[in-house]
Formats: sequence, structure tokens, C-alpha cells
Amino acid sequence: MSVLNKSTGTAAARDTPARRRPRVDRLPYLLLLPCLAIITVLLLWPLGQVVAMSFFKLNNVRQLRGDREWPWVGLANYTQILGDPFFRTVLRNTVLFAAANVVLTMILGTLVGLLLNRLGKRMATFVASCVMLAWATPALTGTIVWKWIFDDTSGLVTWLFNKLPDGLSTALFGRSDWTGYGWFNSPLLFFAILTLVVVWHSFPFIAVSVLAGLKSVPSELQEAARVDGAGPWRVFWSVTFPVLRPVFGILVVLSTIWDFKVFTQQFVLAGGTQDRSTFMLSIYSYAEAFSPPPKYGLGAAIAVILTVILLLVTGLYVRMVLRQEEEA
Repeated sequence: MSVLNKSTGTAAARDTPARRRPRVDRLPYLLLLPCLAIITVLLLWPLGQVVAMSFFKLNNVRQLRGDREWPWVGLANYTQILGDPFFRTVLRNTVLFAAANVVLTMILGTLVGLLLNRLGKRMATFVASCVMLAWATPALTGTIVWKWIFDDTSGLVTWLFNKLPDGLSTALFGRSDWTGYGWFNSPLLFFAILTLVVVWHSFPFIAVSVLAGLKSVPSELQEAARVDGAGPWRVFWSVTFPVLRPVFGILVVLSTIWDFKVFTQQFVLAGGTQDRSTFMLSIYSYAEAFSPPPKYGLGAAIAVILTVILLLVTGLYVRMVLRQEEEA
């Protein structure tokens, strides 16, 4: 009888809900398969190809077609790139350009977002629609327009400077006739114009994102701060910014990634890859890969380095967010 009780008790214990294995719902994973397949085909497979190419010496199209063998060079492409002093110059240009653009884009976008939040519904809709025209304009189209604006003969900027009084123009800039002046010949001036173009194209997204975040800020907190005597800057920094910190963090990471990868605007404004003094990592990779004689392996290595830098930036942000959630 005791044996039966023991065996019955054991069987009952095995059938308790606490010891049963949870049932796994496979439907969500099945629904994710098409998206994962698209990501693999459009992103992971080309990225894997670029990584593989960076370990070979590829100097002609026949190798890419598979008509010739790929000579294995290991880390030689990375060693050559990282040991080149010009690469450090390009990396410095990229970091400084991205930092300046992220700061300017975030400041301008935040100010426009705050403005839209204070306007009435109709006026806010009108201003937001006008602002989003810059975001909706393709990068190539917008850059061509900006290049015409700074054209050295018929551009709007050249025309405006020629309209200045000769004495004032000479006193301020040392010249009175601006026809034929190369706005893109000086590296500093080129980067200033490129920054203008990139910020003009990027700040609408920041503004609309900040506006959406401002709608989630409790108005009671802002009103309480104003009653306590806080000014607009104090209200923003002490009430609005802490609530929108995750939004600003995501926007900073996205802006950093976009500004590190600027290519179209620079290529169009510079008219190609002739001016190496204004190179950044994206156009440097293109120039090494496709300028004669082509060096596809070196270009792929530069692209991989750029990808690793962006992954590190994203990883640091994710780690910061997780740490903030743990502290909260």
C-alpha cells in the first residue's frame, strides 16, 4: 500500500502544472521569417560579401565576375589602410564633420520642434509641411540645387555678393568682384557649404520627432515649473529634457550614423573624387574601389572599418540605455 502511495504521489507530482514544460507559441517566429529573409538577402548577404572581399586582392572586374581567382592577402588591406597617414586625415575629417553636423542638426531641429509645439494647429500644420519639403527632397536633387546656388557665375550667392557696395565688400572680404570665385575650392569653405546642405536636409526629421515627443510630456509638470518661477530654458532643461532623453538619444545615434555615411552631397558638390583634401570615409572607400586602377579589396576594407565604427557608436548607446533602465 505504501508503494502504491509513493508511486501515485510521484506521478501526481510529475503532472502538477509547475513541472509541466511551457508551451512555445511558434506563430510569432513564423511571422518574422519573411522579414528575416528580406534582411538577410538585402543586408546581411551584401555585408558578408564586402567583408569577404576585404581579405583579397581584387583589381579588376573579371575577378568579381568569377573569371579569375581571388588572391588571398589576409589582413594586408587593413594594415595598408590603417598605416596610411592619409587615412588618419580622412578619419579626422569624418569625425569632425559628423560631430559638427550632429550638434547643429539637433539644435536646429529641437528649436523648430519647440516652435511647432507652441503654434496653433493650422499654423503648425503649415510650417511642418513646409519644413518637411526639405526632408522629402531627394539628396541628389537638393544638392544639385545648392550647387547652383553657389555657382561661381550665375549662382544666387555670387549675385548677392556682387550686389554689395564695392567699398564694403573690399573692406570685409578683400574683393569686390565675386564672379568666377570658386566657392568649393577651399576645404574649409567646402565643408561649411556641405554642412549647410546636410543640416538643411536633416533637421526636419529631428523637428518632427521632437514635436512628437513633446506631445507626451505632461503639461502639469511644465505648468508647475512655471508657477515656481522657472523660465523657458529652465522648464526645458529640468522638465522637458529628462522626459525626452530617450528620444534625444535615438536621434543622436541616427544623426551620427547618417552624417558618417554622407556620400551623395559630397560627391555632387565636389564634382567627383578629384579633391582628396575633402575626403571622408564613405567617398574614400568609393575612390579606392572604383578610381583607376581599381582596388576593390582596399575599398571594401575601408567600408568594413566604417561599419565597425558605426556599430561601436550604436553599441555604446544601447549599453547606456540599458544602464539607465537598471538604475531606474
